Amino acid sequence: MSAQKPESLPIKKAVKSLKRSDPELSILLDAFVIEDLTPETDYFKSLTRAIIYQQLSGKAAKTIADRFIALYDGKDYPTPNDVLDTDHEILRSVGLSNAKAKYIKNIAQAFLDGTVDHQNLVNLSDEEIMEQLIAIKGVGPWTVQMFLMFTLNRPDVFPAGDLGVQKGFQQYFKLKKLPSPKIMEKRAKKWKPYRTVASLYFWKVVDGPFEW
Repeated sequence: MSAQKPESLPIKKAVKSLKRSDPELSILLDAFVIEDLTPETDYFKSLTRAIIYQQLSGKAAKTIADRFIALYDGKDYPTPNDVLDTDHEILRSVGLSNAKAKYIKNIAQAFLDGTVDHQNLVNLSDEEIMEQLIAIKGVGPWTVQMFLMFTLNRPDVFPAGDLGVQKGFQQYFKLKKLPSPKIMEKRAKKWKPYRTVASLYFWKVVDGPFEW
């Protein structure tokens, strides 16, 4: 089977559908303009960058990511082989934690030994991709959800465990405390097949000042 090309995710179409399926979201969906998501094709870069950015502020993470790339003179981004050939301590020297340096090597190894069928990922279901990627030590469900949303632009991913999505949900629906993933998932059933887009709007609530 030839590989499909990942498609971009048109936001306007999704917004129309979400307004129909849950009119209570209309104020939120009218409050922000979100650009269409466009797919990335370098899956190794997407996953390793997600590891670098985990639990760091954007600015700190970008500094480390830039230093990491700078280790590989003249390349836009290292290949899995490049990373495996790099000494662990050299990876640590750019600001990566011990664990993150190991995880990045684990991803490189998985791309090379076939644990990840990266040529064929786009043909797999969200569940199959989750299964393949969380088999790599250091890659958890959240990382895979970000990969599905922002790299493959899958329309129906709902990261109910993400703090930003939880906070946006709490603020928008004026809840006294952070909602549990279970409560969020129950409400989110209405938002299928565009739960990715609903999530983007909840992140926006947290990003920008807005009175509901």
